[in-house]
Amino acid sequence: MTSTYIGEIAPHGGTLINRVVTGAAREKIVERAEKAKREHHYRTLHSVNLSDLEMIAVGAMSPLTGFMSKADYENVVNNMRLANGLPWSIPITLPVSRELADNFEIGRDIALVESDGHLVGLLELAEKFEYDRVHEAKMVYRTDEEKHPGVARLYNQGDVYLAGEIWLVNMPTQAQTEFPEFRHTPQQTREMFARNGWRTIVAFQTRNPIHRSHEYIQKTALEIVDGLFLHPLVGETKADDIPADVRMMSYQTLLRDYYPPDRVLLGVFPAAMRYAGPREAIFHALCRKNYGCTHMIIGRDHAGVGNYYGTYDAQLIFSEFTPAEIGITPLKFEHTFYCKKCGGIVSAKTCPHPEEDHVVLSGTKVRQMLERGEMLPPEFTRPEVAQVLIDGIAKKKAPSQ
Repeated sequence: MTSTYIGEIAPHGGTLINRVVTGAAREKIVERAEKAKREHHYRTLHSVNLSDLEMIAVGAMSPLTGFMSKADYENVVNNMRLANGLPWSIPITLPVSRELADNFEIGRDIALVESDGHLVGLLELAEKFEYDRVHEAKMVYRTDEEKHPGVARLYNQGDVYLAGEIWLVNMPTQAQTEFPEFRHTPQQTREMFARNGWRTIVAFQTRNPIHRSHEYIQKTALEIVDGLFLHPLVGETKADDIPADVRMMSYQTLLRDYYPPDRVLLGVFPAAMRYAGPREAIFHALCRKNYGCTHMIIGRDHAGVGNYYGTYDAQLIFSEFTPAEIGITPLKFEHTFYCKKCGGIVSAKTCPHPEEDHVVLSGTKVRQMLERGEMLPPEFTRPEVAQVLIDGIAKKKAPSQ
């Protein structure tokens, strides 16, 4: 199934994929899945798998129609392209143990279920293959160190990948319960952009609260496009990242008080974080292209973690493709900060003053201050946002005290 797309920009590969089945077609797929379950031909999905399943099904990962074949996987890992040559930077795979893989027969259906047995979809098993996890780690994450969260996840998963097309029959529980009012599909965002009369839309990806520097680059981008799509990631992140529900409250507070309501759309991005830095920047941009965005903000250390990537590697990687191949324009911003001498948010490109005049806080420092209930400097974060974060974190901690 595909969808006729609406919008100024074509989906990646030219077709907006739709693997969400409804009506009579859904009933047939459910029958097949239930039969597979009875025959013990099922795979229990966890948070990352469920996020991938949802995103494939709604078209956010167009042109993918399922979990990657060996040819696509190897080409993505080694060349950042699908087997047909189309740019793609992150492997989208379904790992299982060798023991479980041995029970699955090629050509058979596999029911996809959640941990409580809730049926979410069907995989038409076309292939199963082993892979070199260390090679994947080095190529995708640029490191094989297990302290990297993406590498740790990779090392702890099964030894075999299952490949084949998927069908979604029921949205995962996390999709139904986590921010359903903001969980817009690519088809829906394209319709919203069209209704708003937006022809150029800039996406902003984040897994953090928005501070003044983020606000500055978003509003700078808004000077040259019709609309901003604020699209925070709400899939699985590191345990020490600020929880998604607290972040969502902070975004709504900021948009209410400091942004023109007719020029911004807030939605959630169901993806899990890979922390793959440059490669993830490409992946994030291609997904936002599918949502109908024409531009994507790529700032300092996009999707990075620790010191694994250079400060602007996520910007430099775009030069490895032609603009036509990527099809969405990256807006590359320098590191921005508040300068006491300048009296506002600036960047290294515009500020001549030394570092002692700059208000810069590390993510660790911010988390520590919020944990202690301390207000962040207004030059760094809007006071209303800081209060939401303090209250939200305190509420999360309360039951364990």
